[in-house]
Amino acid sequence: MTHPTSAGPARHSARSMARAGGLHDLGVHVLLAGAFLPIADFFIVNVALPTIQASLKATPSALELVVSVYGVAYAAMLVLGGRLGDRFGRHRLFLAGLAGFILASLACGLAPSINMLIAARLLQGATAAMLVPQVLATFQATLPGERKTRAIALYGATSGIAAIVGQLAGGLLVSADLFGTSWRPIFLINIPLGVIVFFASRLVVPANRSPHPAGIDLPGTMLFAATLTALLVPLTEGHSLGWPAWTKAMLAAAVMLAMLTAVVEKATEARGVVPLLPPSLLSLPSMARGLAMITLFSAGFGAFMFVFALTVQNGLNANALQSGLAILPMAIMFFMGSAVSPRVIGRFGRGALAAGGIVQALGLALLIAITLTGWPRVGLVELAPPLVLIGAGQSMLFSGLFRAVLADVPTHLAGVGSGVLITLQQSGLALGVATLGTLYLALEPTGIAQAFATVIASQLLIIVALVLSTGLLPRFTNHRVHAQPVEM
Repeated sequence: MTHPTSAGPARHSARSMARAGGLHDLGVHVLLAGAFLPIADFFIVNVALPTIQASLKATPSALELVVSVYGVAYAAMLVLGGRLGDRFGRHRLFLAGLAGFILASLACGLAPSINMLIAARLLQGATAAMLVPQVLATFQATLPGERKTRAIALYGATSGIAAIVGQLAGGLLVSADLFGTSWRPIFLINIPLGVIVFFASRLVVPANRSPHPAGIDLPGTMLFAATLTALLVPLTEGHSLGWPAWTKAMLAAAVMLAMLTAVVEKATEARGVVPLLPPSLLSLPSMARGLAMITLFSAGFGAFMFVFALTVQNGLNANALQSGLAILPMAIMFFMGSAVSPRVIGRFGRGALAAGGIVQALGLALLIAITLTGWPRVGLVELAPPLVLIGAGQSMLFSGLFRAVLADVPTHLAGVGSGVLITLQQSGLALGVATLGTLYLALEPTGIAQAFATVIASQLLIIVALVLSTGLLPRFTNHRVHAQPVEM
């Protein structure tokens, strides 16, 4: 396939390139803007949770669901979204997903009750899963070598920026209380931004699809989604409700659904169809070990972002904007560390992962010490040094784990391997909120500092376990990594 080259920034040039099947630099940035919105939306909610709780009279477990259902829907539908784009057209799915995301954001912003907000967040996650996979796939299909490499690097940078801006924008919008709308602008802001991206993409993004699309594994997708739901709902709601019989029944059902999913996926692959979670890929030692580690890492990260926002606002009486600013040192270091980690890992291999984990562990330990010794007179500035260590360390560990998972994936299954990785990563984020987030809420009445320290200590144990497990990962060599980067 030939790729038209960029001919300058002029709008008519971008449009003519799109008509010819090429992607202008302007089109690259429009697609990146489309991916930015769903990524930022995962983080924008955290700083608004206390305000949402007061406004909608929400229970603590309902707040967990506001966060986790988005991640569950996104994770469960992500691979399906990518395959639908391959089959029916990536730009078509991008537009459909973006339109759905805009409408779901409107539903979130207008939600009259916590249950309606949870339902709208579920829809938001599902539409995001239709939108986001089309971005990297379009880069892969329409850009030549160096421009493709640069676009994928920009995609990774966009992910880091989205996390930072999500936290900051959430705090700013809630604190501004525009026209007395409280937390609602954190969702409503997606409408004008999304509409701009929608119409811009119609001008500068070409239609494209895969000449050999993989089969759509609807049974596997439905079973995996049912497994996640049966696991996360009782973990989220069980404690606050006193663990009624239905929560225990759902946990038992989750085990059976997981076993059934494994059987169905094996049978699907045996028929020559590429399943949602291919057993042949999951059996690779590098992928099996790496996926377990990235899921644990993501669970700790998701829980940290959830409990940090609640602790800073409910415990230290910071407002939403201050809460967003408080996390900035960690976010900036994560972004900067992600930029240099490929070179560091390429030189030092698994040792770089272990070193990153140790730095993160030191930051977590320091954060626990500052919290317990200084509470309740802990200033947000005092939290900056441990957050710098946490962000720097986790960027190295995170990048290395992604690279380890994809190290032995065959080239022709690179997209499938990346999809599996993102699916379990997003599942880990939701699982962390449902488990460690529930632990925090259970301990909060006895003392916010103790509850926060307990959850951070749990994350610290996860990081120590990951450091000790780095020796089980494959040695890193550049030629072994076939799949494309993915986002946090």
